[in-house]
Amino acid sequence: MYKEFFQLERNPFEITPDPSFLFPTRRHNEALAALYYGVERRKGFVVLTGEVGTGKTLLVRCLLQLLHRSHIAYAYVFNSRLEGIEFLRYIAADLGLPAAGRGKGELLLLLTNFLVARYEKKQTTVLVVDEAHHCSAEVLEEIRLLTNLETSQGKLLQILLVGQPELDEKLDSHELRQLKQRVALRSQLKYLSLADTTGYIQKRLELGGAPAEIFEKAFPEETVRVVYRYSGGYPRLINTICENALINAFARQTRVVPAEIIEEVAADLRLDVAPEPTPARPQTVPPDRLVQAEQVLLELQNYLQMLRTNESAGTKPLSSIPLSGGFKPEPLKPGPVKS
Repeated sequence: MYKEFFQLERNPFEITPDPSFLFPTRRHNEALAALYYGVERRKGFVVLTGEVGTGKTLLVRCLLQLLHRSHIAYAYVFNSRLEGIEFLRYIAADLGLPAAGRGKGELLLLLTNFLVARYEKKQTTVLVVDEAHHCSAEVLEEIRLLTNLETSQGKLLQILLVGQPELDEKLDSHELRQLKQRVALRSQLKYLSLADTTGYIQKRLELGGAPAEIFEKAFPEETVRVVYRYSGGYPRLINTICENALINAFARQTRVVPAEIIEEVAADLRLDVAPEPTPARPQTVPPDRLVQAEQVLLELQNYLQMLRTNESAGTKPLSSIPLSGGFKPEPLKPGPVKS
């Protein structure tokens, strides 16, 4: 709708992970280099984490392109909510193996023979698990056991786990300490800086086909600041805000996006609404414990009342006061006399 107005050949702010739109920040370059290095050098296990919308899947798509060009076979798991046997069956099928109807033992034997055959031909095989923070402990354990497929010279299967920071928390857990110790390389993606956000927006417009007078001036400095404030530097939110901003600018027939349009877009997308904190769940006390506590309190009240009565009358020692419910007061010890 707005492409002709802004002299664009393609939409520059699509949120689909298109490798041709990769904006190579230092962190993205380092992460992509670490992923590829881990595969090429047969490091066995590499982990990439980052918050929602930082560009993890885009980086994975770039890596898969590199693997394809290098004729490296890979299995790409994009939905990690699978059971153990389903996970193994999916990997085998994605590698082109006949996995339907096979049991776990058969699948493992099939995978082992396939990986050994490729290793003997000096060919690399890769398993990429996206959204790995959703993996169950069972699946993560299966992944750990897959790293046991090795020769004396190197790993038969190179494994890349990609996910949100919750993946780090899982790997830090005690029950997955064996898996954590096998991680050879780790990278982390973070939000863009203000300077990177400016370069990101201009690069996207340029890759979309906009001429210099458009991509250099469409989003003035003040407008970019507002984009950064509402997006937090997360590429996915930057794309969403800028896409809507170009539509609004087209409606106003202006090729320069003012800051007020970003404010309107942010309000429409409810980006100015802070999420409400999740209320803490009240701790429930079993009914029998409430009854027991109530009984103890009543006994204590009766005891204190008897204590006052007997002290004034001086007729019965404290130890002989009858109490129900098993409440037994400790004998009172005389304290120091204050002068």
